[in-house]
Amino acid sequence: MADRSGTAIMDSVVNFLDRLRQSAIAEQSVLEEVGGVIILLVVCWLSLVGARRWIVLGIERVVGRTETDWDDALQRSGLFDRLAPLLPALIAWYGVALLPLPHENIGIVVRRVASALMILVTVRCIAAFLNATNDIYSRNPEHRDRPIKGYLQVVTIIIHLIGVILVLSVLMDKSPWLFLSGIGALTAVLLLVFRDTLLSLVASILLTSNNMLHVGDWIEMPQYGADGNVIDIALHTVKVQNFDKTITTIPTYQLINSSFRNWRGMSRAGGRRIMRSIDIDIGTIRFLDAEQVEKFSRVRLLSEYIRKKQEELVAYNTRDGVDREMRANLRTLTNIGTFRAYAGRYLANHPDIHKRMTLLVRQLAPTSQGLPIEIYCFTMTTDWNEYEAIQADIFDHLLSVLPEFGLRAFQNPAGRDIADLASAG
Repeated sequence: MADRSGTAIMDSVVNFLDRLRQSAIAEQSVLEEVGGVIILLVVCWLSLVGARRWIVLGIERVVGRTETDWDDALQRSGLFDRLAPLLPALIAWYGVALLPLPHENIGIVVRRVASALMILVTVRCIAAFLNATNDIYSRNPEHRDRPIKGYLQVVTIIIHLIGVILVLSVLMDKSPWLFLSGIGALTAVLLLVFRDTLLSLVASILLTSNNMLHVGDWIEMPQYGADGNVIDIALHTVKVQNFDKTITTIPTYQLINSSFRNWRGMSRAGGRRIMRSIDIDIGTIRFLDAEQVEKFSRVRLLSEYIRKKQEELVAYNTRDGVDREMRANLRTLTNIGTFRAYAGRYLANHPDIHKRMTLLVRQLAPTSQGLPIEIYCFTMTTDWNEYEAIQADIFDHLLSVLPEFGLRAFQNPAGRDIADLASAG
């Protein structure tokens, strides 16, 4: 019995020591695996830092010395910086085979993550390349009227979707067709999610094909508070810089669904319209007497008009059977008609008024504010500052010359008018 007990005790001790040895071996292997992975991560991080500090900066210096535009566009898009993570991904892929990893699962996981990282780097680089392509294309003045940014953004979205599918298939070790078949079953959901994208894509095609909108166009869209120059046409949005320097963002498809005013035609025509009225106090309208006719005949812009008009009126008024004692039977010059003739000739001789476009000085229907005399013409420039200066100069002169014709512009009584009337009473 004693021998059996001693043997059992010895077996227990041996088993205990064997378990301790196996546990120590397992712990040692775990430490080796963890240490190897940490070393690999440190090497990958150092390679990323080195790639960005030396390789990327070296490429950018070389690019800065060249005279070509395409490499500058690639640099502005960030393509070289996006390529930097590719180096640590390759190091992780090939370096994991050099580590003492008793368990193959760790090596498989590392390689899957490295593969997924390489796919993401590739997708981001393609997106940067497309941005550079748009940059180079849009800088060419010949392509200004045909933007391709919206189409490139659609391609970018498709590439990102493909990238997501490939990353998931690599990480989960599944075929990409499995995810594609799942996407087919979710078509209705995808159409709902990408509704705005699809609408914007169709709108971008219509805007471009119908030549409706270009970068640099001045548009008005009051429902969105937009009144300024188009600075960017993208897939989903159109950015308008208003004249107060604020930015209005309009969904691209709304430019098709709603109406907007494009002033491009005015800019290309080379003339900007002036259409403004002067309200004449009807109480100041009267016939001209002989002294006034003589006075206006000495005005350079009116001398020919007065001469021809007098010949016409004399021929009319000397017809047989006309009672010349009644002034209502005669045709006579009026101060308002003479003023209209003067204004028309003043505009026709103005150096900043376009002579090949419509030029009118017309009388509108009388209102409670008086008799409107409308100036309708076009300036020789479309620049806003110059246009406003020309318009102000014209109306400064016409308003100042009204008293010479015995006319007065209508305005509602002001407090000073009422005070003067009360003091006169």
